[in-house]
Amino acid sequence: MMKGNQTNVKEFILCGFPGSHYLQISLFMLFLFMYLLILTGNITIISLVVTHRRLHTPMYYFLCNLSFLEIWLTTATIPKTLTNLVSQSKTISFLSCLLQMYFVFSLGCTDFLLLAVMAYDRYLAICHPLRYSSIMNSTLSIQLAIGSWVGGFLTISVPAFLITRLSFCGPTVINHFFCDIDSWIELSCTDTRLFEMVYITICFIVILGSCSVTLVSYIYIIFTIVRIPSAQGQKKAFFTCSAHLSVVVILYGSAIFLYVAPSKQNSLDMKKIVSDFLTIVTPLLNPFIYTLRNKEVKEILRKAFSGM
Repeated sequence: MMKGNQTNVKEFILCGFPGSHYLQISLFMLFLFMYLLILTGNITIISLVVTHRRLHTPMYYFLCNLSFLEIWLTTATIPKTLTNLVSQSKTISFLSCLLQMYFVFSLGCTDFLLLAVMAYDRYLAICHPLRYSSIMNSTLSIQLAIGSWVGGFLTISVPAFLITRLSFCGPTVINHFFCDIDSWIELSCTDTRLFEMVYITICFIVILGSCSVTLVSYIYIIFTIVRIPSAQGQKKAFFTCSAHLSVVVILYGSAIFLYVAPSKQNSLDMKKIVSDFLTIVTPLLNPFIYTLRNKEVKEILRKAFSGM
């Protein structure tokens, strides 16, 4: 890797989703609709948690953090994608591309860490209900949430710094709808072995590490649920955890496909579709799967609408 920043390229071209004008407009309307739904759903969750004392519990505190994260994760990608779909110019400056990559992947890492924390929270609530309040107190909840945010942003600061040490001489076309880390590797005209080694190590530690914590937590949860004598109790516990687990499967499955076990046989179009699941579809599903299915939240919403 060469010393210093020898970058000659000042901007890149985001190809996004090439196709006919009709396709571009259709995708614009679809993504705009999904973005508005994401904002509405997650802002609703945050508002409910903040304004109702019944929801001032560790579980909803973590959900509030997740909703706040999803808002910014989608905002880091969708507005630029919408602009490119209706604009002739699809350029993005070097600095803007670097910042987009940093925020998308920092928020993505934080997402994985928060999901592991939420799995641990459910493990304590179901497997150790009598000790739950004393263990998962407000202090630990805040520490786990802050640790997830700080850990996510510090982790990606390392590859972000290494990118500034690379040289880009051309071409400048990024065949994606956002500045992915793989794009920097493909476009660099200098040695990227150190960068790739750091990048792969981070993917393994963050994705597989948090996935392991989540899976172990749910293995203990399942064994505990099976031993519950009441069928009603089993149903309630499974209902609470199945929603979380479904999002975990989608998120980790997509991430492992893209970053832990990448293959050159995976087409660029397939990578775009899977990236959509990570950056758009999952944030869209979270408000409905995690919170709006919850009995307490539905009761609060029903009272709010009936009082209008």
